[in-house]
Amino acid sequence: MSDALKGLHFPHELDPVRAAQVGLIVLQSDETIETDFRQLMPPELELLISRIPSGAEVTPDTLAAMEGYMTASAALFPQGADLAAVGYGCTSGTAQIGAAQVAARIRKAIDVPQVTEPVSALIAACRSLGVRRLAMLSPYLPEVSERLREVLAAAEIDTPVFGSFEIEEEARVVRISASSIVEAGAALIAQAPVPVDALFLSCTNLRALPAIDALEAATGMPVLASNSVLAWHLARLAGQQARGPGRLLRASPPPLRAAE
Repeated sequence: MSDALKGLHFPHELDPVRAAQVGLIVLQSDETIETDFRQLMPPELELLISRIPSGAEVTPDTLAAMEGYMTASAALFPQGADLAAVGYGCTSGTAQIGAAQVAARIRKAIDVPQVTEPVSALIAACRSLGVRRLAMLSPYLPEVSERLREVLAAAEIDTPVFGSFEIEEEARVVRISASSIVEAGAALIAQAPVPVDALFLSCTNLRALPAIDALEAATGMPVLASNSVLAWHLARLAGQQARGPGRLLRASPPPLRAAE
């Protein structure tokens, strides 16, 4: 090869400063969480995304099927990345598969210090805020919602007040308007037969972020959402602080570097 074809060879240095990195496994059907995380995650963190195959409908069977893809999805993060933590972005999927199994499947592919998902993140957020009784609003079918409530009950978080849009198709869940979420959440609290400590808006594909401040103003209590608690916990596990709407993100204790 001639010198003209080789071109010029330049020396280079590697940047000694490396930003902290976290990974997020996003459902194929989820159109919401990436936009939310761009708002919620601090600029000090680099967010890397992988996708996982998921069903167009939310049923126990489609949720459980994601377990078989979890390791392969985690393996798609860049090999040169140094991830402080990885999050799996599915609330109902975690309830169906199990938080411990989610972490085990991810760690089969990558050596990551911390793994979280919306269920573990919600439990950690409730403990941080002193919440023991939740009102829960979900888009799910009854059998999907019931499994999540059972998992929360095992963590000593009761959900005595519950409501749902009862939608099966992910493509419809993502189109539920913020005004519908605010109206349903406010009505759920207003009609609650027993007192609760906070309201939880479940589902990473639900566009709940714009409803949080309005619902906190209407109800006078903390309002948590799948994406807000997951971003909060993932950032804390990497030693950083998420930002965004809601009492959780405005008044959090110092970030962590170890699992809660």
